[in-house]
Amino acid sequence: MDLVSRVEKQLHDEQLLRQGDSIVAAVSGGPDSIAMLHVLFLLSERWGWRLVVAHVNHQFRVEESEQEASFVEEYSRQLGIPCEIARIDVPQYIRESGKNSQAAARELRYRFLHETADKYGAKRIALAHHADDQAETLLMRLLRGTGPSGLTGIPMRRVEHNVELVRPLLRIYKSELLDYCHHHQLTYYIDSSNNNTKYFRNEIRLELLPLLQERYNEQLPQALNRLSVMMTAEDDFLDKQASTVFEQNVAVESDFAQWSRNWFAGVHVALQRRLIKLILNYLSFEADSLDFMKLEQMRELIIKEEPSNLRIDIGHNLSLTREYDRIKLHTYVVPPEAYLYILQPRQESLTIVETGAVIECSWSEEDTRMKEGATDGAVSVWFDADLLAFPLTVRSRADGDKMNLFGLNGSKKVKDIFIDAKIPPSLRARIPVITDADNRVIWLPGVRRSSWAPVNGNTKAWLHMKLCMEEGLLSTVLR
Repeated sequence: MDLVSRVEKQLHDEQLLRQGDSIVAAVSGGPDSIAMLHVLFLLSERWGWRLVVAHVNHQFRVEESEQEASFVEEYSRQLGIPCEIARIDVPQYIRESGKNSQAAARELRYRFLHETADKYGAKRIALAHHADDQAETLLMRLLRGTGPSGLTGIPMRRVEHNVELVRPLLRIYKSELLDYCHHHQLTYYIDSSNNNTKYFRNEIRLELLPLLQERYNEQLPQALNRLSVMMTAEDDFLDKQASTVFEQNVAVESDFAQWSRNWFAGVHVALQRRLIKLILNYLSFEADSLDFMKLEQMRELIIKEEPSNLRIDIGHNLSLTREYDRIKLHTYVVPPEAYLYILQPRQESLTIVETGAVIECSWSEEDTRMKEGATDGAVSVWFDADLLAFPLTVRSRADGDKMNLFGLNGSKKVKDIFIDAKIPPSLRARIPVITDADNRVIWLPGVRRSSWAPVNGNTKAWLHMKLCMEEGLLSTVLR
């Protein structure tokens, strides 16, 4: 069976794509995505698909990135497929957000893919991850330490923001895609950063995986992919079992969950761990961030017979309480005392009495950043003062607050920004919201700055703002 037929069979068997779908194809210009686009194009007439190409120029490699973007645009034109190109200054976003390069690039890339899907009314986004990517992912997770769910690897399909991300090449190996490109005389680009072993995945792909294949198992990628297939099915089964017993035996409210200790102790240990994670997720805690030892400590405290009554703080604003047979996992968020202060032009500092935080300001008609070698950070930012409407307001967060971010068309809720930054709910009320006179949120000190009033070559008046707060509290925000 040729590659096109194999992909089509996979699409049919897994119902990844359907007749008449509008599909955004994420195309980087590399052999994987070019092969995927070509296969989808060949199948599109029979399946009645409406294809759209989406390409992101991350601006990491200026000249190379522009060449790749132009190539993808021209190839799409030759196929008669609409093409959306995004040129995003990811290095700038990294400086603003403090995120690592791969996480920042992924966040902005997926954001653009969703914007493109929304623009064209597409319900599917096709990604070109292949079987070698899957093998590398499993090996990386094994080295870092993972449980059964981690061994499922990259999912073939996943719903995100009401759009389904699908990977039609996940059972196809890289060598097959290269052969396909060669056979069909397809041009593609190779990202030079793929050979940089400072990235963990590249180190796995270029060094460790070939070494293990040579010394121990020539078919290691295939073995890892089989493991992923098996673990995906078993993980899905255990998740369904856990959900069933959860719904039947756990009472959940917005800020707590409770259940019977005796019942829980009789549940299989594999489901006990999944139940704890499921309960934590219902309480808006990212259970996957909980290490195994902490999870085991919680599980053992629940099932042991003595003492009959206890209460422990498990961190992240969560407490576990046991009263005879009743187990209760709950959060504590003290309602904040609202505050509002006015920050006038040329004012040098402002103290927020309610939280103990201090906002320090310096005003200048020359770019002192260049002298100090300073850049924006989590607790220190620079604004073009002429682009802000004064006076500024420093206040507590309000429902509905939104902020414009670099690389984002439109605004994002402040609440969602806190969630993305993993700021604990109990801490969010202590982070001030700074707005200008036009009620635009310009900065969340310690978290993110907005896209308003960035300094540039035309800036004549600089405003430098710095957050000062209790060291322990600050380290929690910046952890």
